[in-house]
Amino acid sequence: MEVILLERIEKLGNMGDVVNVKPGFGRNFLLPQEKALRATKANLARFEAEREYLEQRNAENRAAAMTDGEKLNGTSVTLIRKAGDTGNLYGSVSARDIAEHLEDKGVKRNMIVLENPIKTLGLHDVNVKLHPEVIVSVQVNVARSEDEAERQAKGEDVVAVALAEEKADIEEANRERSANAVSMFEGDGPGEDFGSDQPMADAPAEDAPAAPAADA
Repeated sequence: MEVILLERIEKLGNMGDVVNVKPGFGRNFLLPQEKALRATKANLARFEAEREYLEQRNAENRAAAMTDGEKLNGTSVTLIRKAGDTGNLYGSVSARDIAEHLEDKGVKRNMIVLENPIKTLGLHDVNVKLHPEVIVSVQVNVARSEDEAERQAKGEDVVAVALAEEKADIEEANRERSANAVSMFEGDGPGEDFGSDQPMADAPAEDAPAAPAADA
């Protein structure tokens, strides 16, 4: 399917280019979003007649997007999610989730550039396309609690810290068990005296046979 691009489309071309696209992409996205026209003779003539207006409109939209981008760039979004000890989420964070937290700034779901859902705790840089030529970055802070989010924002790797603390606890427990085992075998346990060098007390003598009575 051939279309005339009415604005710059990443990986396709610039305004005015005639390109081939998959029919579904053209019918379901480019045409209804007024990002392209079918490449017919009539539409080619129409585009040339309106080129100046379209270029001016694009320049105005780009300038407005740059102004909005200055306010949005570097914005941080905090999302609280459940996750395991290794930091893997019980679920994921989608473009819709991020857009909902930026709705008051005019960001829509189709502006969020997220190839795959976020599935781990931590700080994630996500691009927001405000205009085909204006892309800014926001930071998505995914944490299990507000406290963890604050610590992550300060640069702490909460997952690594938690795993290190767990490892240290296990090693300490192992050392204690080893020390108790050694203590037991050395006879230091309560009520035990395995290492005593004292000789054993003499056993009581058995009753000696009675001496024969003297002759009267």
